[in-house]
Amino acid sequence: MSTVILLRHGRSTANGSGVLAGRTPKVGLDETGRAQAEALVERLAGIPVAEVVVSPLLRCKQTVAPLVAARGLAKHIEPRLSEVDYGEWTNRELKSLVKEPLWRVVQAHPSAAVFPGGEGLAAMQARAVAAVREHDARVTAAHGDHAVWVLCSHGDVLKAIIADALGQHLDSFQRIVVDPAAVSVVRYTETRPFVLRVNDHGGDLAGIVPPKPRSGKKKASSDAEVGGTTGLQGRKGRK
Repeated sequence: MSTVILLRHGRSTANGSGVLAGRTPKVGLDETGRAQAEALVERLAGIPVAEVVVSPLLRCKQTVAPLVAARGLAKHIEPRLSEVDYGEWTNRELKSLVKEPLWRVVQAHPSAAVFPGGEGLAAMQARAVAAVREHDARVTAAHGDHAVWVLCSHGDVLKAIIADALGQHLDSFQRIVVDPAAVSVVRYTETRPFVLRVNDHGGDLAGIVPPKPRSGKKKASSDAEVGGTTGLQGRKGRK
């Protein structure tokens, strides 16, 4: 299976406002977020991106727009990667939400959290994981086992996907940090996902590119490296 770069949208006009924007329409990137989106083009310059899949919300579309334009890539809109439907919590101030009994459930037992008039975090994880795995299979079928693609979504959605890849229960997903414009990387295989990066802001991403298959070998191995990797994955056969 292929490798997916999980990208959180750049900083938006709602980030830092103290308000839970959720699916509020027309929440776009602020000045910092736009600069982060532009910087993504250079950061991924050495990565052969096959496709881009993105949440339908404006801030995600704006984040991938420079990359899509620079590479001439198609942009696939995936509703299942949209922000959590926070229901009645949408557009409320965080300082008031922390006083709600549900807040503690979201923090300590998120798999049981269902937002009033909205969706549950467990339902969100189910739709997001189904989407990433289906698109990964589609990208693999179209471009091969060694393809790399970009998925742009939202903080809680990406944390839920990473938790699944790590084999963690959703109740542990609050331990994962995913900042605006940060990159996480997962390589899916037939038997397990491999988590290559989490919340990466500026590291060298060359190592995430899978090595070319050896002569006569059609599929990448699903086996883990015994004793740990050599640190050369993604560089073999490249000069």
